[in-house]
Amino acid sequence: MSEFLDLEFQDGVRMPWNVLPGTKSDAANCVIPISVIYTPLKPLPPTVPLLPYSPLRCRNCRSVINPFAIVDFSSANKIWICSFCLQRNYFPPHFQSISDQNLPGELYPQCTTIEYETSATNQKPQVGSSNVFLIVVDTCVIEEELSFLKSALLQVLGMIPENCLIGLITFGTYIQVHELGFSQIPKVHVFKGSKEVTKDQVLEQMGFFGKRPRPTTGVIAGVRDGLSQESISRFLLPASDCEFVLSSILEELQKDPWPVPSNQRASRCTGTALSVAAHLLGLCVPGSGARIMAFLGGPSTEGPGTIVSKNLSEPMRSHKDLDKDSAPHYHKAVKFYEELSRQLVHQGHVLDVFACALDQVGIAELKVAVEKTGGLVVLAESFGHSVFKDSLSRVVQSGDHDLGLSSNGIFEISCSKDIKIQGIIGPCASLEKKGPVCSETVIGQGNTTAWKLCGLDKTTSLCLIFDVVKKEISDAVAQSVNNQFYFQFLTYYQHGSGQMRLRVTTLPRRWVAGPGSKEELISGFDQEAAAVVMARQVSIKMENEAEFDPIRWLDKSLIHLCSRFGEYQKDAPSSFTLSPRFSIFPQFMFNLRRSQFVQVFNNSPDETAYFRMILNRENVANSVVMIQPSLISYSFHSGPEPVLLDVASIAADRILLLDSYFIIVIFHGSTIAQWRKAGYHEQPEHQAFTQLLQAPRDDADAIIKERFPVPRLVICDQHGSQARFLLAKLNPSATYNSDIPAVPGGDILFTDDVSFEVFLDHLQRLAVQ
Repeated sequence: MSEFLDLEFQDGVRMPWNVLPGTKSDAANCVIPISVIYTPLKPLPPTVPLLPYSPLRCRNCRSVINPFAIVDFSSANKIWICSFCLQRNYFPPHFQSISDQNLPGELYPQCTTIEYETSATNQKPQVGSSNVFLIVVDTCVIEEELSFLKSALLQVLGMIPENCLIGLITFGTYIQVHELGFSQIPKVHVFKGSKEVTKDQVLEQMGFFGKRPRPTTGVIAGVRDGLSQESISRFLLPASDCEFVLSSILEELQKDPWPVPSNQRASRCTGTALSVAAHLLGLCVPGSGARIMAFLGGPSTEGPGTIVSKNLSEPMRSHKDLDKDSAPHYHKAVKFYEELSRQLVHQGHVLDVFACALDQVGIAELKVAVEKTGGLVVLAESFGHSVFKDSLSRVVQSGDHDLGLSSNGIFEISCSKDIKIQGIIGPCASLEKKGPVCSETVIGQGNTTAWKLCGLDKTTSLCLIFDVVKKEISDAVAQSVNNQFYFQFLTYYQHGSGQMRLRVTTLPRRWVAGPGSKEELISGFDQEAAAVVMARQVSIKMENEAEFDPIRWLDKSLIHLCSRFGEYQKDAPSSFTLSPRFSIFPQFMFNLRRSQFVQVFNNSPDETAYFRMILNRENVANSVVMIQPSLISYSFHSGPEPVLLDVASIAADRILLLDSYFIIVIFHGSTIAQWRKAGYHEQPEHQAFTQLLQAPRDDADAIIKERFPVPRLVICDQHGSQARFLLAKLNPSATYNSDIPAVPGGDILFTDDVSFEVFLDHLQRLAVQ
């Protein structure tokens, strides 16, 4: 895999097929589509310069000059030929001194990814270009939860850079918009939560025009359109000016005062509160990097966006209800949040959700608004849980572990002819800019060559899916040398310093066709990237296709892929072999079939939506850990070493560290647990045992520091109740009804799931038919 990791280090790109099938039928036979997982803001290697001018663009296809352009230094007026459309372009006067010894930065062969500073602004540098934080707090929670939330928010306020603007909205039965610019007396504007609030009502009721007449025409948005700075700074103030007022409001914040009958849920108007927040930002700071940070402690029961009625006799919707279409509020709520997402994308604003409750809060319905605006999502059991507190502080933290939040991105694609884009699966919204490279088939956000990324960070990754349109290739063309092919990705975004930047990544690939193409395709196969593309595809199909059977689809795809690329004699399963390039792929598919993305039993719709949202925004390395967790063993006999994700890896004298991305488990074998309970690690003569216990803790802490959302840490013992977090992820090679006995001191699983060995047997039998 090392060459693929090098490509990712340079360009932030991973592709299942690094050599492309040349025709439509070849591509269909490859099963996994031609696709790219691209991380637009992956930190660049230190060797790549930041260029302080605007890029040169082809006058025909508008792609940006890159190392693959053909440059003619000999002509009087220097010329470059576009690698995409072969158009001849003249260099502007200030490039006249260039030569093959004196190249501009964008023509260096190693600069396949380059960044331009397209315009400078005079803003002071700050953390994250999201320089407006509008905090929306749910007060329908018990006192203890509210105090946890208040202390977390007070702690974070001190970390927000001084020149970021902050606003506050609290809600329960009613919505309170707090005036922060009026410190003498606390002043709030109240809206009823049970019905929709329009932008005009917000303008009217919050006195934005005071005594001045309101303009009769045009959309009113921001200072430019007639709102005075004074009226805006009543609600959004720099952190340094409002820290005292905000702290005192939060300290005195009370639980929602409206009484809740014992047979009812609290009256909570989440949808209306988020709608008021969106209107407020649209009026005050349209087009600037702003985030609505919603802190939710339970389900919405009032007004638009309701997910369940107030009566406790009505249960929360389950996966079964959604499958049978018997969740009465679901479609209406999703429609409301789709509308909200369109408004936020138009304004360029982000919705982040921090959901902390034992019940569901409606992440499944909110998903569309969070995903289309590129928002962050955190799901925890309580506002007092480290998953919530540590994740929240990561959002505003600066230094080594900051998220690198950026805003107002626009992403565009150019590619050589004979290939079309079907769409993107990931946190973005279509800008509906149709072009000749749009495919008829649409996957995810399709039918466009440009997308809006309201919010993005260092790990935001998009999965682009392409379609080969070439029907056939003559043998002469297939053998020719000129089978090069290019993609170019352009990402405009507002950097943390406030500058607008443009990052350009240009990728060369080659296509193959005809005899001998199979070996070449195998040589460029990246099985990790392929597993992640399959996971994103199966997730989106499960959400959008009513009768879709994910297990059947994954199995058929895998059988087809193995019979196309495996070596075997027909009808002889024992003769079947796979190239090392493909050998781990069946294992990825086995674990994907058992993962939380496909198996929704035992998970609520909110949890499933949460897992899929994180999968759809993370890079390949992180996504692979979600699909197939890593397992590391610690013992006296050897240093930390990776072991098989199998029940046979459990031993009495071992500690195991399981990283499944969302949960990290430290599992003590029975002997280790007994020694620990006997207190041996506290005795000076058992130093080695103390170190053995500490090693997995240190490794777990290192993972937790790097990751967002922060994973939950579970420390458990063999045969203990929490050991289930580990056992659920292991291959059941030894079960209560299998012939294989457990390893002495090991474990067996009580499950009827098939083991990987049985799965592989079936796969070989079917592939050779």
